Amino acid sequence: MSRQLKDMIKELPPDLEDQVEDFVRLLLEKKKKRSPKKPKFVWAGALKDLGEKMGSVEWQHKLSEMRNSKP
Repeated sequence: MSRQLKDMIKELPPDLEDQVEDFVRLLLEKKKKRSPKKPKFVWAGALKDLGEKMGSVEWQHKLSEMRNSKP
């Protein structure tokens, strides 16, 4: 913690120091919840049968057409 921050906290009345502590605890909890999770890839292979009908370039063109046709 920076010295300036420590000094500012010391200037606060006790009830506000408690609020700062509560806020820091809240931030730490948020940080824990945001920890990266391993991707599950449940969709992998879902379109495997379609790949035999069209190659990757054809799919890129098809997707581009679909994107451009939306209002």
